[in-house]
Amino acid sequence: MMNTELSKSMQDCMMACMDCHRSCMEMEMSCLDMGGCDSKMMKMMMDCAQMCQVCADFMMRGSMMMMDMCMMCSRMCTECAMMCESMTGNAKMMECAKTCRRCAEMCMHMAKASKAA
Repeated sequence: MMNTELSKSMQDCMMACMDCHRSCMEMEMSCLDMGGCDSKMMKMMMDCAQMCQVCADFMMRGSMMMMDMCMMCSRMCTECAMMCESMTGNAKMMECAKTCRRCAEMCMHMAKASKAA
């Protein structure tokens, strides 16, 4: 049976995932209201938000595929951050990018920690 007790680092990573999920969803809604976001950016934010939610779910239940999901989430968050950063001059986008970058870092750390265990 898998140990389902969540370590502090796993809890922190899950929180980063949920923060990123929230940030992408809020930014997506903001884009709908203000315009200026193309469909590629909207899809990226939707994909990133969903990936973060799924990744947190995998960690919560101690899935044996958690490491792979964390790697994918890190990659998705990095891509989303780069896309958000392309919208220079938009403070909300820069905040979303910052949240995505933090999640990417936390997920990469979690994936490496899981691989080493």
